[in-house]
Order: sequence, then structure tokens, then C-alpha cells
Amino acid sequence: MATPDFILALREKVGTAPLWLSGVTAVVLRGTETLLVKRADTGEWTPVTGIIDPGEEPAYAALREVEEEAGVTAVAERLAWVRVTDPVVYPNGDRSQYLDLVFRLRWTGGDPEPVDGENTDARWFPLEELPPMSDDMRTRIAVAVEDRTEARFQAPPSGSTQVGVSLPSGS
Repeated sequence: MATPDFILALREKVGTAPLWLSGVTAVVLRGTETLLVKRADTGEWTPVTGIIDPGEEPAYAALREVEEEAGVTAVAERLAWVRVTDPVVYPNGDRSQYLDLVFRLRWTGGDPEPVDGENTDARWFPLEELPPMSDDMRTRIAVAVEDRTEARFQAPPSGSTQVGVSLPSGS
């Protein structure tokens, strides 16, 4: 299903007004290869992406999307990047912006195939031989592949106001 039922219900009330949504990007690795899907709507190669259902744990959303869209199972290794996407305007006029959580996943089984109709192809690509894709998607993959133990956070746009947060000692 391309658009979750809860979003369709919201759209009935708010029309095309901007929605703030939470999403995941699942960068699945199998050795030195990554899983990519070819989107049915744009024809672009991307990692698996999807919207987090209300109340759903983000890492589970990433695992669910990978199984639903590509027929592959995986385990979440780490949260790699937390960022806000640029606003999106869909062909029907709907507007959204996403809090995107990029996860690094490790393949555990299954042969990739387009399962749910959102994609026309699903396959493994060597990290050194990725097909043409947007710089944004290449960056998501690169950040997930980095050998880091903590998540990266997107810097705020220049000119924005940053709010400092102090944590209690011992946190």
C-alpha cells in the first residue's frame, strides 16, 4: 500500500495542507552490497523507505518496510542519521515533510523482489557500483555505511535559531 490508511483519513480532514510525518530509510547491507528498490512512481533507485505507523517503534518500521517492499528479512544494527527532509509536494497537491530516521540493517534472509507494488525491481548492488540516484539517497547510504557507533544529526540550516538543551548531571 503506497499511502497508509491513517494518512488517507487525515487527508479527508486537512486536504492538501502540509503534514508533518515520521519516516524511515532502511539501508540493508549484505557484505559489501546494499539493497535498492526501483520506485514504481518515479523510476528512481533508492533504499527502502516508508512511513512509521502511529505507535510503531521506528526500527520495527524499517524492518517491516523491507519485508513488505522487497521480501527480505534483516536485523537493525543502528540508527545512523536523524534529519528533516525538504518539503515534498506530490502530483495530487498533497504536501508533507518528514522526520527521517536512517537505519543500518543487516540482511538475514530472502531474495529481493518487488512485493507490494510500490516498486518495479529490487536487487543487490555493490557499494562501489550504485546505479544513478539522487545525491540525497547516496548520502543516506554513505551515512549508514560509515563505521560509527552513534547517530549523526543534521545541522540546522544557516541562519536558523538553535535552542540549547542542558541535561541534568548524570544523564
